[in-house]
Amino acid sequence: MTTQSVWMHIGAGSFHRAHQAWYLHKLRQQGDDSWHIALGNIRQDAATLLSQLEAQQGEYVLETVTPAGERHYEAITSLRHILPWDSELSALVAQGAQAHTRVISFTVTEAGYYLTPEYELDCTQADIQADLHGDTRTIYGALARILQQRMTSGGAPVTLLNCDNLRHNGERFRRGFLTFLAAKGDSALAAWVTANTTAPDTMVDRITPRPTPEVAQRVKAATGRDDRVPVMAESFIQWVVEDNFIAGRPALENVGVQLVDSVLPWEEAKIRILNATHAAIAWAGTLTGHQYIDDSLRQPAIRQLAEEYITQDVIPSLSPSPLDLADYRDVVLARFSNPYIKDTNQRVAADGLSKIPAMVTPTLRAGYQRGVEPVATARLPALFFLFLQRWASGSLPYSYQDGMLQAAALRQQFARPDALSAFLRDRALFAELADDPAFHALMTRTVNALQRELAQVAQTPATA
Repeated sequence: MTTQSVWMHIGAGSFHRAHQAWYLHKLRQQGDDSWHIALGNIRQDAATLLSQLEAQQGEYVLETVTPAGERHYEAITSLRHILPWDSELSALVAQGAQAHTRVISFTVTEAGYYLTPEYELDCTQADIQADLHGDTRTIYGALARILQQRMTSGGAPVTLLNCDNLRHNGERFRRGFLTFLAAKGDSALAAWVTANTTAPDTMVDRITPRPTPEVAQRVKAATGRDDRVPVMAESFIQWVVEDNFIAGRPALENVGVQLVDSVLPWEEAKIRILNATHAAIAWAGTLTGHQYIDDSLRQPAIRQLAEEYITQDVIPSLSPSPLDLADYRDVVLARFSNPYIKDTNQRVAADGLSKIPAMVTPTLRAGYQRGVEPVATARLPALFFLFLQRWASGSLPYSYQDGMLQAAALRQQFARPDALSAFLRDRALFAELADDPAFHALMTRTVNALQRELAQVAQTPATA
């Protein structure tokens, strides 16, 4: 009997179980069971989830819902090996060292790569420093452990596959990882990684809210299963992958994955049109007293803001494109309007300090490069500034999560009268625009205008 190939995934969140695991499951449904997933996590926060998955032999139910409210339930079977967490990452290291583990993929969110505005690894970050001193906290430290053992065990090549919303994600992860190994002084492992791994660029897409107790209740009613770890997602799904796997891959093209030479056109459209707009709706919705993305987008002013940003600034900056960008805009906004997803503004608003430079600043810069003042795009960082202002004053309706947040320093900044100027001078957010007087003037006008609009909203009586 031939040993099955293993796709090891690091990051036991809902998105992986609604996305990559679904595609591998569809292959198994077609009769191709040559690959399965081993799932683990770097940090302890998923230990309970992993235990619950282990108790269910890795199986769980995925609920999907269309914009028309049609729900579908599917038992996902691709997770055949659950890797328990411990502080030494013993199970991840052991699995990742095996030659039949041919792909190691990961989802750690944009902030989990600790990159500067120039997309270089920021070795001053506390978590990176901890990794360099042997206390594994990040994907870099975890992979260094795993691949060190793999190299020692014989060194079979392996593909390292980033599944996060990071532009040029494979390339930038790889450069960051090699920088980390250099800072660690591990030239032997760096040479092995250079020769024996690839890191394809990818674009992943499926809206996947954090599961609520109601998901398990609906799963029970529809399937009779008492699932402790179900996942819920929209019906839409997309995966575009650079076909650059060094050790073989599943036949992903048989289940709708687009294998391409360059991910760039899909990646840019998704990051600027979908991801940036999603975050803007969450910040605006939070500031106007809404809890969910769909409710927020039904507010005429927020929908207008989203449409103008995409139409006036993003589409011109990405044209020409092999994609129909206007159609993509309309599909994205329809997905965000789905009243059955109930994706929270809290989830989507997170990690804004990484989202602004990665998802918004490129469009600001493109506008100035075209000789056009990016008025519509300026509203996005202006919303984020006002959102952070609410956070600093303790008046957000929820806890804000941001991997780049240095809370004490940011609260001090927002306590000063020049908080906006300090925000705009932050090169980590705005690159060279941080020194541009025209950009500062545009942003000051935009923030003031939004403050007036928000004040009017606050004074308008709520309607049923």
